[in-house]
Amino acid sequence: MNAGILYALVTYILWGLFPIYWKQLHHISAAQLIGHRIIWAFIMLTLVIIVTGQWKRFRSNLDAKTLKAHGIASLLLSVNWLTYVWSVNNGYIIESSLGYFINPLFSVFLGMVFLNEKLRSMQWVPIVLATIGVLYLTYAYGRLPWIALILATTFGVYGLLKKKSTLGSLYGLTLETGIMLLPALAYLAYMSAQGEGVFLQLDLKTDLLLIGAGAVTAIPLLTFAKAAQRIPLTMIGLMQYIAPTGQFLIGVLLYKEAFSPSQAIGFGIIWFALIFFWAEGWWTSREKVIKGI
Repeated sequence: MNAGILYALVTYILWGLFPIYWKQLHHISAAQLIGHRIIWAFIMLTLVIIVTGQWKRFRSNLDAKTLKAHGIASLLLSVNWLTYVWSVNNGYIIESSLGYFINPLFSVFLGMVFLNEKLRSMQWVPIVLATIGVLYLTYAYGRLPWIALILATTFGVYGLLKKKSTLGSLYGLTLETGIMLLPALAYLAYMSAQGEGVFLQLDLKTDLLLIGAGAVTAIPLLTFAKAAQRIPLTMIGLMQYIAPTGQFLIGVLLYKEAFSPSQAIGFGIIWFALIFFWAEGWWTSREKVIKGI
């Protein structure tokens, strides 16, 4: 097997298994979980940079413009992480997976609005279909699927900001967790002062899982970077659906979340939109190759 494909598989399978990890910490509030995730991820990522001899290079890439852009990105990432962990531990794994299914289409829309990227006429079809799917799910749920929309929006805008950044994924996430580090430490210190701290207060398993949050954040990031160096973006674009598919199956099969026929119709519309989106892109690329463009 191509090493790049193997790295990509590891990345998306790990992301797809995230709900199982966070479920082990369901007895801790989402806010405290994210506080620990930020701290331990920053420590882990910083160690990777130092051990690989990249610290000076990392420091040289920091300037006021970069700090401002990644400051906004860090806020979006915090909201995304908090929403995701809360949704997993409150029985909304299926809806959270929806956010990552529609994210690629939302990113295409953002590219059109903010980067003046032109959409081919057939690219509008999946966007319209996905919108119809979300509207239908609003009817099926009896409310807006706000978890999915927050996840898709925050991650989509986060991706937009990252596209304009000169930092790679490792440096970028290290900087973003570094920016969030002091607020995270302050919040956890406050909770500890209130007698509601959890680290070193419950059991060894909980402490190890909290520390491990840094590793489960950093490892997929590093394997993704390896994959991106070795395989085409089109392949990565296709394989990215492994993660939300895994999350969806975990929600339905492992944690037995409700999935009604009405929800199945809404998800089906969105899945069809994604298949159409991928097929249109593949066909266009194929035509360009044939024509020698």
